[in-house]
Amino acid sequence: MPRCYRDFVIRAWQPRDRTAAAEVIRVVLAEYGLGWEPEGADRDVLEVEACYQAVGGEFWVVEHQNRVVGTAAYSPVERGEAAVEIRKMYLLPEVRGQGLGKYLLQQLEQAIAAQPFQTIWIETASVLAEAVKLYESSGYQPATGVETARCDRVYLKRLQGCTKR
Repeated sequence: MPRCYRDFVIRAWQPRDRTAAAEVIRVVLAEYGLGWEPEGADRDVLEVEACYQAVGGEFWVVEHQNRVVGTAAYSPVERGEAAVEIRKMYLLPEVRGQGLGKYLLQQLEQAIAAQPFQTIWIETASVLAEAVKLYESSGYQPATGVETARCDRVYLKRLQGCTKR
């Protein structure tokens, strides 16, 4: 599973990553004025085994020089047939602007397309302007039905007819 992008390693989450992954997410949320919600929207990063691994999803960490600098995940959701949601895609400020976010999204899409999923959902907040731009430029279409309180945008991408990679 490990993937490399420049001098970054993208690999499957391990229990030893719990604190570091949570800290990446907390730091990025604070940077944009969004709150860390360990009992709510961010409970899943503290319970990766139950929220991702046990239900057919994956949670990845991005390492740079043996330090966790990013996270990304997907998990099946009940938003129609064969639906999955990309979640927890966060990068620390010092590693942005190098194409890593786009690469990470492409790798998530490839992993998802190799399974029987047909639709990818993503929720985000307008204040995360770089994320909004990335999703829109990657073919995600605005949709309705935001489920996370701190989010005000939801996107959808259909995989039907796509060639499995």
